[in-house]
Amino acid sequence: MARQNPNIVITGTPGVGKTTHAEQLARNLGFTHVSVNQIVKDEGFHEGRDEELGSWVVDEDKLLDHLEATGISEKGGNILDWHACELFPERWIDLVIVLRCDSTVLYDRLTARGYKGKKLEENMDSEIMQVLLDEARESYKEEIVVELQSSGDGDVDGNVERIEQWVEQWRKDNEGKSEE
Repeated sequence: MARQNPNIVITGTPGVGKTTHAEQLARNLGFTHVSVNQIVKDEGFHEGRDEELGSWVVDEDKLLDHLEATGISEKGGNILDWHACELFPERWIDLVIVLRCDSTVLYDRLTARGYKGKKLEENMDSEIMQVLLDEARESYKEEIVVELQSSGDGDVDGNVERIEQWVEQWRKDNEGKSEE
């Protein structure tokens, strides 16, 4: 049985607005916001913290097994919010949104969060070198990877509207496929 709603990944460097976008989309569309980082913390799907980078060392197998057990690939209507996307099986995902941000804006956002040292440097380098965009393009079909800017106040509303239009088109394009 085909999904009635798409599964969407929203990815990008920390500070680009992933959670803001995901929460607003979930509210507007009636989708489920899946905060992958929260699941990793709550369920213990990690092997401890990398103190230098201030991040969890994720046990990807346990995370994927957990997500698979929720039926995520069959039911659709999920917005996966995480700083990476390449580990999600392509069959689960219908759209990958890679949020990008002007480096000076991102620097201000990250320092306001208390990022410093190697953690700040690594995240800034990742954004400047478009690491997450490249990973998305290497992991999924070109036509489902969309790069959106998230530097200014109006960007979120415009991006959410664009994604909602894409969802409506996806629904039209996939109408009737669940009966086949």
